[in-house]
Amino acid sequence: MGKEICEKGFGEKEIYLAGGCFWGVEQYMSLLPGITETEVGYANGHTGRPSYEDVCTGCTGYAETVRVRYNANRVGLPFLLERFFAAIDPTSVNRQGGDIGEQYRTGIYYTDEPDRETAEASLRELQKRTAKPVAVQCEPLKNFWPAEEYHQKYLEKNPNGYCHIPRALFAEAVTEEDEAALKVWRAALREKLTPLQYGVTQNAETEPPFRNEYNGLFEPGVYVDITDGTPLFLSTDKFESGCGWPSFSRPISDTIVVERPDQSLGRDRTEVRSRAGGSHLGHVFSDGPGERGGLRYCINSASLRFVPEDQMEAEGYGALLEKLRTPH
Repeated sequence: MGKEICEKGFGEKEIYLAGGCFWGVEQYMSLLPGITETEVGYANGHTGRPSYEDVCTGCTGYAETVRVRYNANRVGLPFLLERFFAAIDPTSVNRQGGDIGEQYRTGIYYTDEPDRETAEASLRELQKRTAKPVAVQCEPLKNFWPAEEYHQKYLEKNPNGYCHIPRALFAEAVTEEDEAALKVWRAALREKLTPLQYGVTQNAETEPPFRNEYNGLFEPGVYVDITDGTPLFLSTDKFESGCGWPSFSRPISDTIVVERPDQSLGRDRTEVRSRAGGSHLGHVFSDGPGERGGLRYCINSASLRFVPEDQMEAEGYGALLEKLRTPH
């Protein structure tokens, strides 16, 4: 697993999809179940780092592309590709909507060889129900350069901005099939987790203070998501807060958690969830130690599994040992 565990959770995979103007494709894919991150950029060109203006010349070979990171424990690549095909014209060559040019070609660019076989099988199935030849490329990813910041999450910043994908598709992003996939995932969790662990991670329940597994634990190691093994917190960021639950000054990375407003108790709080698995972890407050940044991530023990330092290498978390042992 190497250094990638710092960047991708267990069960997380990536696929790169070109489908015309990347604004709409990014927004649409981000709404699908199991998607943990999207980023727009330029893929499979033949020059160095391009600008948007360079790509628009049609002379760089790049395609406007979306990097899609997803939790393979929750959603499969065939499902994501079917949704992708529904959002584009897969028979159009170098054109989507009103956008014309090589940079608007369609493509599936993979980084794992098994994904090539999956993508090719999906394209064969698509061709069976399509009269015209399917024009979607299926190639290994050669290069990918993130697009300029103003392109990222463009339609979130500009809700009325241009988009070649019918807006109705956005509303249909969550379907019965998606809900079925979520039911399968949760059924598997019921088998794997204790009732308390399931209630905390899936139903945002709260375990009793002080009477939980990790409140008083301060051994060196890493705390991972109980549902999928994503590393979330290091012991070096744990401190005694007196609140009765494990408290951390920060997660391993801001990209592995999601913070959401929570008014469930009639007051403003900020919920913390794991980005990859969607598990409820706890809440974050601004009453932490000032010398550590002032935050207190109050986390349920039931949402975590502790991996001691001497077992991290064997369990695939070796890339975090240097971070664990470096004072900060």
